[in-house]
Amino acid sequence: MTSAPVKPRGELLVLGGGYGGLRFAAAMAEAGFGVTVTHRGQRDSAAADPWRWLAFDPDAGLVPSAGDLASTTHLLSTIPPDRQGQDPALEALAPLLRQLPLDWVGYLSTTGVYGDRQGGWVDETSEAAPSLERSRARLACEQAWLSSGLPVQSFRLPAIYGPGRSPFAGLQQGTSRLVHKPGQVFCRTHVDDIVGALSHCLALPAQARPQLVNVSDDCPCPSSETLGFAAHLLGCKLPPVQAFASVAASMGPMALSFWAENRRVRNRRLCQDLGYSLRYPSYREGFGACLAEERAGAPTPGPAG
Repeated sequence: MTSAPVKPRGELLVLGGGYGGLRFAAAMAEAGFGVTVTHRGQRDSAAADPWRWLAFDPDAGLVPSAGDLASTTHLLSTIPPDRQGQDPALEALAPLLRQLPLDWVGYLSTTGVYGDRQGGWVDETSEAAPSLERSRARLACEQAWLSSGLPVQSFRLPAIYGPGRSPFAGLQQGTSRLVHKPGQVFCRTHVDDIVGALSHCLALPAQARPQLVNVSDDCPCPSSETLGFAAHLLGCKLPPVQAFASVAASMGPMALSFWAENRRVRNRRLCQDLGYSLRYPSYREGFGACLAEERAGAPTPGPAG
């Protein structure tokens, strides 16, 4: 079954103009939606973006008014938890959001909420058991959104890659590390499959939208496998393989946290129950598309600041 078409029938607010948020904003603007994207800091008022920029920074006292949001019918929040583990968007905007005629709300969560499964499979029915502090905070924010009374779907994401966020630059610059840990696999998804999954679910009837949706490709595998394929596409040599046990001491806390968990994420609900067809079922198709887009020099949306 192919993806459901997105109908130009609303006004989308994207909270957080980062990598995935801007990619989704661009796709929805092209589909005919009116789009507003929030940002922190200064924006160039002459920027020729196909959406409206709206300042949002609760710490600086910049919060949209009811008039700023009045026409919003669809909402995507990509904003992570704050330092206190709270959701800054929901904390600042919940009263306003409940007054809007919202048909759909998407929240970007993480598959980290499943914790370490020693390589085992998880799906949306698996109990959340986050072991990392950032994943516990994300789960708390996800639960806050789901209990907000708004029509929320939470999309649980693994590692995200895409144009400008691929292994090619590291290989070309000689900064990549080929690390092997026996039995370790990682899950990933192309940014355009996040966009596709969001668009697909947004277009479904409200009663057909489950609260939790995993967005992951069909190919959990070691990072050494993906780096090897990327090197093959570039026609370059791989760096020497390093055993995880021999390099762990030189890794920072963030890198170590990624290697501390090992799981495989099922996408059956998205691809079978909801009928979404992955654009990139594995890194093989995805890396090929990334390399083509990077070589073409297409602009890649970046953080809004």
